[in-house]
Amino acid sequence: MDLALKIVLLIASVVLIASVLLQQGNSAGLSGSIGGGAEQLFGKKKGRGYEGLLTKATLIGAIVFIVCAVVIVALEGRN
Repeated sequence: MDLALKIVLLIASVVLIASVLLQQGNSAGLSGSIGGGAEQLFGKKKGRGYEGLLTKATLIGAIVFIVCAVVIVALEGRN
């Protein structure tokens, strides 16, 4: 059980790292924050396509990572 959780934790961490590194960064600086807000409101739909897939992969990877880490710590604490 412990080994299986550690393998799932390893896979989740690789998925999480890859999905974060593949995402595009936000525009930098003050002009990017002003223009970025208008772009999100009126512009692209980020829920679909490649960026939406990466966002979902990041969310799922983070949830799996946290749950596995907490369960592993709880199992180690009992022994």
